[in-house]
Amino acid sequence: MKPIRLAANRFPRFYRGGRAIDELRGRTPETGEAFLPEDWVGSTTTAFGSADDGLTRLKDGRSLGEAIKADPEGFLGQGHADAYGADPALLVKLLHAGERLPVHLHPDRDFARRHLGCPWGKTEAWVIIGADGPQPVVHLGFREPMDPGSLARLVTEQQVSVLLDSLSTIAVAPGDTVLVPAGTPHAIGEGVLLVELQEPTDFSVLLEWDGFAIDGRRQGHLGLGFDVALRAADRSRRTAAELDRLRAGRGPVRPGVERLFPAEADPFFQAERLRPAPAAALEAAFSILVITDGSGRLETRGGSLELGRGDTVLVPYAAGPGEVRGRLEAVRALPPTPEAAPARPSPWS
Repeated sequence: MKPIRLAANRFPRFYRGGRAIDELRGRTPETGEAFLPEDWVGSTTTAFGSADDGLTRLKDGRSLGEAIKADPEGFLGQGHADAYGADPALLVKLLHAGERLPVHLHPDRDFARRHLGCPWGKTEAWVIIGADGPQPVVHLGFREPMDPGSLARLVTEQQVSVLLDSLSTIAVAPGDTVLVPAGTPHAIGEGVLLVELQEPTDFSVLLEWDGFAIDGRRQGHLGLGFDVALRAADRSRRTAAELDRLRAGRGPVRPGVERLFPAEADPFFQAERLRPAPAAALEAAFSILVITDGSGRLETRGGSLELGRGDTVLVPYAAGPGEVRGRLEAVRALPPTPEAAPARPSPWS
């Protein structure tokens, strides 16, 4: 199987952004594109409440999910297919915050199974690749423990300044990484451009919505009501040491390849930063490449592609081992390992 160059996959969201994605991809934004802040890359996941938004379409007209179901071993490899069925177990996005995102959180797998009938929660992680403005930041986790009544009151009364002040604020720059465990309240600051890896859902609980193009009281609780939805929140204090750990990578693993994210991300996804020196070897694996700078070439047993800044590429398992060469930088996103699958009959089959 050959590597597959992916077209942009964007659709309207309720917050502003997207200009930096256009710039990365080398295109001029059209009038009215202010609410296209995300590009879902190699996606078999739909937006919450939609039957189609979010799905990657291939040149032959099939959705990526349909293609994978027709050949799960070719796309994903036998080990992954045995563990997760025909599910890539991964969603990758480009995201540009044209305004600060609202404070929100995502449920974990246990909450999603019990309340949403889904085996996936939404742990996510960010690779910062651009930042407008003089002081780009993200907001992550409560600075002090938050009791349930106080959180419910802040949400119901939309006390936005108090809510935002209750979170830790972290300055970020290109090259930084952040792991965001499910349940952790967070917000991405205005001007930040990132590659996001996450579990393959679109589950979000809004803690803030005033001033955004969404009716949060009706749409912000996943149809569960806030009494239930807010139980998904991690209300514990995130210490400075914990925040440092969530931002820690693991360094070089072979020439030209750096492992991103701490080990606690492995049950959810994996990521590497590629900086060929002069080559970066790639083992056979389903993966998504996002070229963040420069140009070069991908060579695999199944075929080759020229690479340039802003390109997004799906590499099927059956493309075989290969390497990236050139003066470029890329993020390589991979699903969780088969060893990270639950040790019980798979709900993904």
